[in-house]
Amino acid sequence: MSGKHFITILGIGNILMKDEGFGVHFVRWIEGRWKFPPEVEVVEGGVMGYGLLGTVCGCERLIVVDVLKTNDEPGAVYRFTLGEIEAKLPPPASAHEVQFLDVLCKAEMIDEAPEVVFLCIVPENMEEMDMEMTPLMWEKFPVMEELLMRELDRCGIRPERDHA
Repeated sequence: MSGKHFITILGIGNILMKDEGFGVHFVRWIEGRWKFPPEVEVVEGGVMGYGLLGTVCGCERLIVVDVLKTNDEPGAVYRFTLGEIEAKLPPPASAHEVQFLDVLCKAEMIDEAPEVVFLCIVPENMEEMDMEMTPLMWEKFPVMEELLMRELDRCGIRPERDHA
């Protein structure tokens, strides 16, 4: 390996805006359930924007967990590659969305872009300022966990259950 992590699991979103924080809440939860090998890094990206450039450039594969603002049923879960998600994205609704796609663009410009996969969920409520997500989002954690484990398995990574 080139000093980079093989895989980074990055949870992004604003935890102050109810379901918008799904990605951050999810990576916190998943870290308490699994022991990841050293070649996997789990990062709470929040709304750090360009502050994530080093994280993005520091891996070969990037798995981004976030919400997807679309008119589908709340709780619907999707897997997209970067090319697929760019074609489907609505106009950005928050600054972190613009910044994160810009971060990926900058990583490409300096020839440091990893392979990117997005694991996304359709939020139920992002209008209220509240650090607590809706119950529906919490209920979807096992669905997202299964999707993440399948993605890791595709890369030959098999974390162990954390029985602590």
